[in-house]
Amino acid sequence: MLSEGAEELLGTEKVFAYFREQLLSGALNAGDRLLGERELALRLGVSRPVLRETLRSLAMLGFLDIRHGKGAYVRHADVSVLTDFFTFCLAQQPDILDDVMEARVAIECQAIRLACDRASASDIERIGGLLQTLRETLHDPVAGAEADFAFHMALVEAGRSPALIMLYQSISELLRRSHVQRRRQTTVVPDIRDSLFEAHREVFLSIVERDGDAADRRLRDHFAIGDELRRKSYIAAFTHSAATSRDKTI
Repeated sequence: MLSEGAEELLGTEKVFAYFREQLLSGALNAGDRLLGERELALRLGVSRPVLRETLRSLAMLGFLDIRHGKGAYVRHADVSVLTDFFTFCLAQQPDILDDVMEARVAIECQAIRLACDRASASDIERIGGLLQTLRETLHDPVAGAEADFAFHMALVEAGRSPALIMLYQSISELLRRSHVQRRRQTTVVPDIRDSLFEAHREVFLSIVERDGDAADRRLRDHFAIGDELRRKSYIAAFTHSAATSRDKTI
């Protein structure tokens, strides 16, 4: 015989499984009303209190809109909830920004290939405008990082893959932090501003030319250059620190 807690957990899992299956099968779509509480509880074999609490949880996650006296309705998923979830989970891992960078490379390289086939004229115009913003903010690590993120987000969106876009958005907070960190680390490297802009310009041109192979190659080169610049920034920072220490001892 199951304990009360185990029964509640099993009931919650039944409700989640039902809701998930209905969405995946297309039986439920955004805007649809769920069955009434009594009917749904009987269908799933769960108690009404368990059903009620589970539906509240789904509402808190942004998947349902519970309207008092009218029932529960399916909502369009709010990606910000997913962003918070990924941030909370991944933030507990060591060296998470480096790990997120690897995920970023995988998503962007596939997305940019798709963008070469799918990007519209307005997509290209938008990316070009963001490229100019990026150029104008190269001197500012924070504003420049935000412009950098917006540029790359636009690349992913131009690929028009809902799954890739949602995955990218779900780690957006960590990506923003990564951009700021990388900008602050590389500003000490001479001629970094010109190199950063040129790398982004080459990526942009590959989309304009609709050359998927070139786009993939240039984007990977861009990421590799960024890693090399970070390495040089570490060396420059250490060299400066060592020189300062020697000066103090003289």
